Amino acid sequence: MGKLLFFVYIIGILIRIYLSLNDFSTLIADRVEISTPLNSWKKVIEGVSLYNQNINPYDGDLFHETPLALIFFSFLTSKLSQFYISLIFIVCDLLTAFILYLTSKIFTKNLLKNQVEIKHTYMKQFSSLLIPDYFAEINPVYVCSVYLLNPYTVLSCVSKTTTVFNNLFLAIFLYAMVKRQRLLGSVSLVLASLSTFYTFGLVAPLMISCAPTENKKKTGSYIITFLVCLLISCALLYVCFIIMGEWMFLDSVYGFILNVRDLKPNIGLFWYFFTEMFEHFRALFVCAFQLNASILYVIPLSIRLRHDPLLLATSLLALTAVFKSYPSIGDVGFYLSLLPIHRHLFYFMQQAFIVSCFFVGCTVFAPTVWHLWIYSRSANANFYFGVTLAFATTQIFLITDLLFAYIKRDFAIKHGMKRVINGKEARLMLD
Repeated sequence: MGKLLFFVYIIGILIRIYLSLNDFSTLIADRVEISTPLNSWKKVIEGVSLYNQNINPYDGDLFHETPLALIFFSFLTSKLSQFYISLIFIVCDLLTAFILYLTSKIFTKNLLKNQVEIKHTYMKQFSSLLIPDYFAEINPVYVCSVYLLNPYTVLSCVSKTTTVFNNLFLAIFLYAMVKRQRLLGSVSLVLASLSTFYTFGLVAPLMISCAPTENKKKTGSYIITFLVCLLISCALLYVCFIIMGEWMFLDSVYGFILNVRDLKPNIGLFWYFFTEMFEHFRALFVCAFQLNASILYVIPLSIRLRHDPLLLATSLLALTAVFKSYPSIGDVGFYLSLLPIHRHLFYFMQQAFIVSCFFVGCTVFAPTVWHLWIYSRSANANFYFGVTLAFATTQIFLITDLLFAYIKRDFAIKHGMKRVINGKEARLMLD
């Protein structure tokens, strides 16, 4: 496994370096599937330039990063050349893959340990559904490979989107979660959520994973974890206030996301709906869309997946990538790399082939239809939205298939595949 992992790393490094050093990186920098107003490197450069000239970058509607990010990127661009900046993005991407490797390794070992402890509750004839020991070695390599070789994450890194840093913080958060380290998980979660509030919902799996096994102490642990995340968030926001000397950045960062001011097309669902929306209905639908993207699924999924916080985190990340106002393929690539961690559920998934075909089809058709719409003028916005709608539907199919697989496996290993209902044999169908 060590040789395979080394080979994957070498391939991932070479691909990123080769694409970063030629004109391909500038060619894809403005692709709407990759760059959004929230993660575009060009907008970062413009905001830093205004800041260095003592002009407030939050005047107007140009810059949407936090003041902390502004200071960091200002230091980065002033000290390093473009080549070394590209190397930093590559190193962050490689570090993200390695942290996900460690996360998968720890999680699978814990899963195998827990399986031994509760093995007596499983149906004996379904021992074939038990997780084999070699998963602890092969699954982390799969996770690392999917992240390093996934075109979505590669393109996001090559075009220098700030999603690369966000993914790094999310990877650290997942590692801290499986290690049950409350402080590290809280800090990394807040850093990942500071530029966009959607991922703050991941505080739920962190609360569950850090809670003790005794029921009497769980409530207090939940409150402590939530308060720690809240206090760190307030502290960092206050630091942002000190940097800028005013709270104007709140509207430029969070108000921009909430109100969906930029309706430039992307792979999400917001832009088309609000382009066609009558203005007097806008407030109602903005609230409905934002609640759906940030809050609606957290509590019910947390209750149902309380015994598997990592699957809960994966599901919330996937739903966020689908429903948030400015998604990019970097968000999609990150949660796709988490799927091999849940490889023990693949046996019960039914839509894998259809989902795979649609992912490939949408990935090819999106730039094709965009060219027909913008350059050839032989298509219109409906064509491109049709592709993005199919892409979102594909992701929903993937999420629901994964969640149903979790429920089916949990039922099958405890109750068997066959049951007698009303005197008739009923079998759990897998195909």
